Amino acid sequence: MTQSLKFASAAAALLALAACATAPPVPPTEALQAAQLAIGNAEQARAAEYAPAELSLAREELASARTEVQKENMVLALRLAQQSRAGAELASARTEASKAAAVNAEMRKSTEAMKQEMQRNPGAK
Repeated sequence: MTQSLKFASAAAALLALAACATAPPVPPTEALQAAQLAIGNAEQARAAEYAPAELSLAREELASARTEVQKENMVLALRLAQQSRAGAELASARTEASKAAAVNAEMRKSTEAMKQEMQRNPGAK
């Protein structure tokens, strides 16, 4: 009886494995949506102006991911979608850093102008 139980367990395991092998691949929908959202956020932050190369690459990787989904190459599609999201997030970060640097430069310029004005009129109140 134990011999037949082992055989039945092995047969069930093989059937389950065969079912997994023949199941259609599942598209990485969440990763594709996350990449699209990250690209949208980067566009709203004006990454096209501050980090065009990174934003362009993120768009290209998302397009490639969608192509791979059509080819049913889901592993590559997932990787490309994840790379696209990371690239878009990098574009957003570089954009924010550039904006902050511009604000910082403007503040320094204003501070310098105030110092010069104070030196010209040291007795003015």
